[in-house]
Amino acid sequence: MTTRGADDPVDHAHLLHEVFDAVLAGGRAPADPRPLVSESWRRSLAAHVDPDSRTPPVVVPAADVPELRAAHPLSDVLPLLRSTLVSIADEAMHMMLVTDAEGTILWREGAVRVLSAADDVGLFPGTAWSEDAIGTNAMGTALAVDNPVQIHSAEHLVRAYHAWTCAAAPVHDPDTGAILGAVDISGPLHTVHPAMVQLVSATAQLAEHQLRVRMAIADERLRVRNMPHLSSLRGRSGALVTPTGRIIAGEPYGMWPERVMLNAGADRVRLEDGREMLVEPLAEGYLLRAPQRASAPQPHRALSLRFTGDAAPTALLDGTPVPLTLRPAELLAVLALHPDGLSAERLALLLYGDEGNPTTVRGEILRLRGVIGSDVLRTRPYRLAAAVDSDFDAVRRALRAGQPAEALRVCAGPLLPRSDAPEIRQLREELAAGLRHAVLDADDPDLLAEFAEHPLGRDDLQAHDRAIARLAPGDPRRAELALRRARLLADA
Repeated sequence: MTTRGADDPVDHAHLLHEVFDAVLAGGRAPADPRPLVSESWRRSLAAHVDPDSRTPPVVVPAADVPELRAAHPLSDVLPLLRSTLVSIADEAMHMMLVTDAEGTILWREGAVRVLSAADDVGLFPGTAWSEDAIGTNAMGTALAVDNPVQIHSAEHLVRAYHAWTCAAAPVHDPDTGAILGAVDISGPLHTVHPAMVQLVSATAQLAEHQLRVRMAIADERLRVRNMPHLSSLRGRSGALVTPTGRIIAGEPYGMWPERVMLNAGADRVRLEDGREMLVEPLAEGYLLRAPQRASAPQPHRALSLRFTGDAAPTALLDGTPVPLTLRPAELLAVLALHPDGLSAERLALLLYGDEGNPTTVRGEILRLRGVIGSDVLRTRPYRLAAAVDSDFDAVRRALRAGQPAEALRVCAGPLLPRSDAPEIRQLREELAAGLRHAVLDADDPDLLAEFAEHPLGRDDLQAHDRAIARLAPGDPRRAELALRRARLLADA
């Protein structure tokens, strides 16, 4: 397009209006639109977007936005986006917008006057800004072409946005490469600056870098927690795989691809080099191992326990569900807490208190061995001969490491809530108290709000008070928490 008015955003906007009107009327334009823009107009019109539309569709009700935000990967980098863009947006009369991969706005922050104007044209959380929803715009077009873009004035297909200028860049998942969403800065057309697109592009790259660092940390935690499963193969071929199919550890070293394609429910996979591997689900990810010859010794077993929350306790032995009632779940939990083993007398004390009977324990052990096998539940002393991972131990590790968000993520609720076993009751109280103190000490508004929704915090008046005080005045979660707080006070 010609550079007429390039130094004056208002003059340039006039030229863009002339081009827009001429192109849509099928007449001769004073200049050609940029190829990026003309292609976007073509896609948008093919999707039957009306240039005279007023506002984009609301696809997520306001009450559902907090839940969508909490579950979205970009919530982890929102502090970075705020520190990089919001202060600049405030000074330049812009606002920052963050969308998901479909173009739905999830976050919006910036200058108050701009936010007020944005409300009138549907630039608020819950609205859809893909090209097929509202035509050419920086967010939707950046997602469509998978590149940073700037859209100024009448380059927008919908006339209602000709008074706006915006720049956006996509943010990618460092694991899969898929687009997670877009980060955007938007404002009145007179605030256009040639560096806008470079700013959002650099910010998107910073966000991807931070996500990559977080992924590396998560990989290392996953590797450490699940290394016993790989070690149990005793030198035979095997690998640890993330839920998305990335291989993060393998034996022998250097003999594995970067990623494998795992179909849901498949119990084996064929690698590019022709090797067939068995697929065993773990609590987090998978273990690949070579099929074992009949004469080879049995490998060390892998036992996963999920005992927190109101749901029935569940166990997986080498990826296969183990039927459990409360008593065998208590036995497994106590044995998992004492990997060096326990005598019948000590086990009876931990399960039944001073009235415990070793004979009763021996009967329970015998029944449990019939379910999980004598190779897994050993005697003299009673112990689990398996690589055990459990949600309650994961909560305990996260608390000890000073990671309350991780502890809250892996904890589904109280540990075996129907159990009266002294050892279980003590750990249940320790985990609940430790998680509560860690969340309150962190004093993070999002973490406080999440804890107030959690089974361990939904009746906690202090947590509700703290969350309400720390959340921003316009946050819709405040109203929900205030309503539940009023109910707690009424029931007190």
